[in-house]
Amino acid sequence: MVVVARTVTSTVRVLECLPALVRDDSRISVVFAHDPTSAFSDGVLDLMRDAGCRVMPWDQLAEAAPDLILSASENIDVPDGDCPVLVLPHGVGFQKMVPDSRTSGTRLSGVVPDRLLEAGRAWLALSHPDQEQQLLAAHPKTAGRTLLVGDPCFDELRASRAQRASYRAVLGVGNDRRLVVVSSTWGATSLIGREPDLPARLLASLPYDEYRVALILHPNVWAAHGAWQVRVLLASAIEAGLILVPPVHSWRPALVAADLVIGDHGSVTLYGAALGIPLLLGAFGHDAVPRTAASVLSERAPRLDPRADLHRQVVTVIDSRDQKTGAALAQHAFADPGHAHARLREALYRLIRLPEPRWPSPGPPTLDPPEAASDTAAPYPALRVTTTLTAQEPTEGPTVTVRRVPASVAGPGTESPGTYAHLAVGESEKDRYLAESASVVLAERPAPTVVGALTWIADTLGRFPGCLLTATVTGLRTVVVGSRDGRIVTATVTGPAPEPGQVAAVVYTLLRAARPFPDGPVTLRLGERTEDIVLRLRPAKTSP
Repeated sequence: MVVVARTVTSTVRVLECLPALVRDDSRISVVFAHDPTSAFSDGVLDLMRDAGCRVMPWDQLAEAAPDLILSASENIDVPDGDCPVLVLPHGVGFQKMVPDSRTSGTRLSGVVPDRLLEAGRAWLALSHPDQEQQLLAAHPKTAGRTLLVGDPCFDELRASRAQRASYRAVLGVGNDRRLVVVSSTWGATSLIGREPDLPARLLASLPYDEYRVALILHPNVWAAHGAWQVRVLLASAIEAGLILVPPVHSWRPALVAADLVIGDHGSVTLYGAALGIPLLLGAFGHDAVPRTAASVLSERAPRLDPRADLHRQVVTVIDSRDQKTGAALAQHAFADPGHAHARLREALYRLIRLPEPRWPSPGPPTLDPPEAASDTAAPYPALRVTTTLTAQEPTEGPTVTVRRVPASVAGPGTESPGTYAHLAVGESEKDRYLAESASVVLAERPAPTVVGALTWIADTLGRFPGCLLTATVTGLRTVVVGSRDGRIVTATVTGPAPEPGQVAAVVYTLLRAARPFPDGPVTLRLGERTEDIVLRLRPAKTSP
């Protein structure tokens, strides 16, 4: 069997499903052939080498005499011969018109050249019976050349939902945060093509303590521009904590981990909606094909208004918990979910003219965890912090409401009576302007002891002459905060492990308001969280 690898997208699709189909079968030898003719071929050879594939030169394919050619790229120019060519979809069905590399026009994505159909060699794998009628109407030569298989990728996504919590943990998303996944296909009508600054604006609108934002870009975007260019264009968002999902395998577990998808007419958006994940359409191109699952999505999914309040739109859609759109889409796009791998194995062995192995057909495997997020510049991005102090009741302690937004994407903080603003940075902040402007500097590693915390505070106040407060974690539930005037505050936290920036924000607010530290508890409130954090502040006379 020869696997034709033309783009990263199509190569990944074969690499993800083929091992389960031919495992333990010594009768089949798989060799990969790299078709270098695509404008988006960058990264294909690296991908195959990393996977350990045996790769033959493209010009030797005609001499190889394979028994089956397999690809997830329909736009392949295979040599003449009589061996069958099985083409898997590298997305959801036949949803998009794309530029035709052979002409100046466009073509339906997923349909092979006419000569392969006329020769009776090509077989197109379908995920839903309706796609057969769609192809017959658009390309009559596909008559009798289709196989109803299902969608292995969708089956694997469904099978992996039980691992959602572990995927979120790898991505750094705890139970106290919501994960917003921005998904973009490629081209001028894509979400990233129309709204390139949307990730940064989302990070500026969504409170840092309540949300994380991840970006899934189509591999063609990476291939066309290069990873260096992509990261430069998204530099401020990455500094703000954007999870830039690697373009190969990690997008699938990242999608399973999502609380919301903001997407376009690309397949990732369709998969997310079909999984029942709340959805906002941020763009929808004219290159989407009418009367397909994508058109169902465009008719039913709520639209994102990029110029309106992004935070409000995100909250509204997540809280609506609408399952109807996803159910309708899944019914329209995927036939008999859960059986695609078995059907695909049966088709593969039939085309290669071998009996199937004696062992049972495979079920959909569970996805591996995503690659850990590594693009964030520092453990603590620089944060613009706004705090509000609620008047202290006779029988209750004060409440400080804290809202933090990454400084690289936020405007300057504004103050009003009872509301205070400051800049907080981690101790390894690379931006000199931010480091010198910060009112609060945070330790990025816990201090082993209280004495160690006091030493760190003294050293940090010396290194950052412009800061007013420093804070570090010490012990299991304790944060030590030191001020420039020599005061030390020990905060004991009830509930989750303390985050020094949150505690420092409370101390900063009380100092700015000239309020004495209360004997009783102080309530720390973080926006939409259902449970507040209770602090007990104990001023100490010992200076650092």
